[in-house]
Amino acid sequence: MNQKDFNCLKEAINEKKPILVSGCLLGMKINYKEEDSLVGELRDMLLYGQAIPVCPEVLAGMTTPRDPAEIVMANGERKVYNDKKIDVTELYQLGAERALAAARTSGAKIAIMKSKSPSCGCGKIYDGTFSESLIDGDGITAAYLKEHGIRVITEEDFLECIK
Repeated sequence: MNQKDFNCLKEAINEKKPILVSGCLLGMKINYKEEDSLVGELRDMLLYGQAIPVCPEVLAGMTTPRDPAEIVMANGERKVYNDKKIDVTELYQLGAERALAAARTSGAKIAIMKSKSPSCGCGKIYDGTFSESLIDGDGITAAYLKEHGIRVITEEDFLECIK
């Protein structure tokens, strides 16, 4: 996490500004396996009204559980395919648009997103082979939020920051 992201997060926490947070990190059982990735310190922010929960996949109408998906490069474009080789890129893009709308509506300037996710991953994502190999890159929503001026960090960055 760079210094600007660190400062933005500290300011948001200290001034009780809204922070967009992946719903699975808040204890919601909405990831592709219908599980959560609870971070207790983030759930506390939800209880105090500071965390704005989002799940781009759910916002796009995907079910839980759902087939795992990963980003691949196809003809020079980033595409999202599930493990059945079905192109689900449009749903992921719709989820990104709806997550950005949530950020804008709430006034959130920073998002804490689930690491490695094809939607929320920031900095590292799976390589598209479903082999659990990581590559540098951002998920569809993380990249879209960044393109529109929202700072994005992972739950790992958040935990490091609050130490």
